[in-house]
Amino acid sequence: MATWQLQEAKAKFSEIVKLAAHEPQEVTVHGESRVVVIAASEYKRLKNVKRQLPLGDFLMNSPLAGLDLDFSRDQGLPRDISLD
Repeated sequence: MATWQLQEAKAKFSEIVKLAAHEPQEVTVHGESRVVVIAASEYKRLKNVKRQLPLGDFLMNSPLAGLDLDFSRDQGLPRDISLD
């Protein structure tokens, strides 16, 4: 990603737009990153990325939600382990 100072970015904005079609272009103000110019197609792709569901919603909407699964476990004592 190329980095441009704001003053230079103002003077060469047409060039930045052309370059942004191939890779993001970062613009800084006083050495601090402020904006990134990206291709419109990349913006649309990022905008349409589905956000992750919270875990509870994911589990409630799981294809396994209606199945009768057996989650019982052995309630017996734990096995003996030798620690020598």
